Amino acid sequence: MAEKKTTKKATAPAKEAEVKKATVKKVAAKKVVVAVNAENAGFKAGDVYQALAAAEKALTVKEIAKAAKISEEETLLGLGWLFKEGKLNAADDKITLA
Repeated sequence: MAEKKTTKKATAPAKEAEVKKATVKKVAAKKVVVAVNAENAGFKAGDVYQALAAAEKALTVKEIAKAAKISEEETLLGLGWLFKEGKLNAADDKITLA
């Protein structure tokens, strides 16, 4: 009679100390490009003015950006225009129409 051969698979012993490092996926931050020219600044000033007029109360820059649906950078561009024209008042980090 022929003997039956048994084969064992070679398995590596599991080590508790061996820990896989989690890979962190780096996400590139969106870079906002704002065209700085008189036409764009005027349009953004209009957006900011309309948002403040609709709110009828003092708003922060972030709140204005959200209400006007524009970026904070664009909001600041519009605010600069309106401050220069004397159409805004600022107190306690909030901005209102003059």
